[in-house]
Amino acid sequence: METSPASPVRGKDVSPSQQWAENPPPPNPDATTHPGGPPTEALDLGVRPDPANQIAEDPQGLEKLMAGLEGGSDKPHDPTNEMAEPLEASRLWYCPDGSFVKKIIVHGHGLDKPKLGSQCRVLVLGFPFGSGLPEGWAELTIGIGSWREKTWGELTEKCLESMCQGEEAEIQLPGCTAPLGRLRLESFTQGRDSWELEVSEKEALAREEHARGTELFRAGNPQGAARCYGRALRLLLTLPPPGPPERTILHANLAACQLLLGQPQLAAQSCDRVLEREPGHLKALYRRGVAQAALGNLEKATADLKKVLAVDPKNRAAQEELGKVVIQGKKQDAGLAQGLRKMFG
Repeated sequence: METSPASPVRGKDVSPSQQWAENPPPPNPDATTHPGGPPTEALDLGVRPDPANQIAEDPQGLEKLMAGLEGGSDKPHDPTNEMAEPLEASRLWYCPDGSFVKKIIVHGHGLDKPKLGSQCRVLVLGFPFGSGLPEGWAELTIGIGSWREKTWGELTEKCLESMCQGEEAEIQLPGCTAPLGRLRLESFTQGRDSWELEVSEKEALAREEHARGTELFRAGNPQGAARCYGRALRLLLTLPPPGPPERTILHANLAACQLLLGQPQLAAQSCDRVLEREPGHLKALYRRGVAQAALGNLEKATADLKKVLAVDPKNRAAQEELGKVVIQGKKQDAGLAQGLRKMFG
C-alpha cells in the first residue's frame, strides 16, 4: 500500500513482493405526487321537465339528484380511496445511487437536513445482528466516526442526510420486502456542505480518511478501507485540477481493495486513473494486469505485467502472475481448438 508524505499513517509498508495486497491508501428526487381533486361530472343540460316539478312529484328525486352530484353512484363517497396510492408514493424516497429506498413512517418538519459535521441524535432499531450499528438512542456525527465503517454504516449515513428533524423511516434494500432497519432523527446540529469547506479542511479530512483506510486494510478489512479511500477521493475530486498527488495514491490503494473484494472491473478503472497521471506506476500496472487476467483479457494482462518486469525483472509477484496468465492462455487455446475440431470434424 502507498502513503503520501503528509499522510498520518503509522507503521512500515508491507514487503514489495506483496504488490497488490500491501498498504493501499473506488436522482435525489422526492417521489412526490400532485394528486388532483376528485373527478367532477357535468350534469346533462338537455331539455327536461322542470326539476322542481320532478322532485315535487317524486320525493326520492332530491336524494337521487344529490347522489348524482356526488359521483353518480349509490355507494358512499370515500375520499381516502382516491388518496391512498398518492400518499403511499409520497412516502418513498429513492437514493440516487440505487443502494436503498427510504419509506417514511412519520414525516419530519422543516427543510434543513444533516450535513457534514452535524451531530445527530438518532433512534436506531431493527438492524441485523452483527451489523455493528447501535440499537436504541445514539449520537452519530455525519462524516466522522468509526460507526460509518460498519456493515450498514455508509447506507445509514446517506439515509440520515436525506431526513428532516423528527422524521422516522424504514430502510429497504432493492429487491427485499422486509425493511433492513428503522431510523428516527430526533435532532441534529448545523453542519456544512462539502463545497463550503476550505481547501485545507478538505485535505485534512481526506488525510484522516486515508489514514483510517490504511489501518483497516492492514487489519484485514478491505471493505471498510475501500469506503474510507472512496470518501477521501470524493473530497479531493472537488479541488481544482490537477489536485493533490495523494489522489494517485488513493486510487492505487483503492484498486488493491477492489481486487481483494472480487471487483476486477472497478480495480482496472481505479488503476486507469493512476496511470493517466503516472504512466509508469508499477503497482498500478501490476494490479491492472491482475484485474485484466481476472476479466479474461489475457493480452492486456500480459502487456501490463511485461511492463512491470521490464522495469523490475526480479519482481516475483509479477513473474508468478504472468506465469498464470500464460497457462490460462494455453487452456483457452486448447479449448478453442477442441471446439473447432468438434465443429468441423
